[in-house]
Parts: sequence; structure tokens; C-alpha cells
Amino acid sequence: MRRVGALRQVALSAGRDIDDTLGFWLDVLGLPVHARYDPPGIAFIIAGNVRLFFTGGVPQATVYLDIADLDSFYEIASDKGVAFTTAPTLVHRDAEGEFGPAGESEWMAFLKDPAGNTIGLVERK
Repeated sequence: MRRVGALRQVALSAGRDIDDTLGFWLDVLGLPVHARYDPPGIAFIIAGNVRLFFTGGVPQATVYLDIADLDSFYEIASDKGVAFTTAPTLVHRDAEGEFGPAGESEWMAFLKDPAGNTIGLVERK
């Protein structure tokens, strides 16, 4: 039996205003639109090796993105008026190395884009 490979794509809600949602992903997270098709009103952003697919008719989703220097990003984005739902918080001490190098800790902060999708920003320290 063949095993499933790497994550390829995540479908996210485009919300009521796809331009507003895509602008947020560029302006706040620095991720530009890779491709857009109008009609039917869909767009793709590439984050690492994963396509983020924005379209209407899908529920809001949560996507987790790796980030370097989470605390600095949080401070700068907050100063620019970005509202976080959760400040950087320790979520897991990985003493055994279950999810990465043993001894590291995983920190996360959460925010929402204009369509209501939740974005978890993850840093291993």
C-alpha cells in the first residue's frame, strides 16, 4: 500500500472580499499571490512547498506557518495594528524530540485574516 506524501495544498476561505484577504497575506505575512483566476474568483499563494488555495464556499480554516523570530514579528505587526488572538505562547516542550530536535520548545501566536481564517505562527526555540 502506498503511503501519503507531503502536504500539497490547503483550501482557505476567500471571505467576502478576496482582494482584502489576499492583501492581508501579502502586507502582513509577506506572501504574494502566485496565481489568480477571475472568473471563477480563486487564487493561490505558495508558502514553502504548500499551495494555499483561496476560494469562496469553503469554511474558515486554520493553517500553521513556520516563522523565525516570532517575538520580533509579533511586536512589529502589533505596532502596525495587526490584532492577534493569542500572543506568542509556549505550547510544547519537546524534551524527547517528538516533533523536532530534542530539547527545543514550540512557541505559537495566532491571528485571523479578513476572511476569518486562523493563522498559527510557529517557532521552534
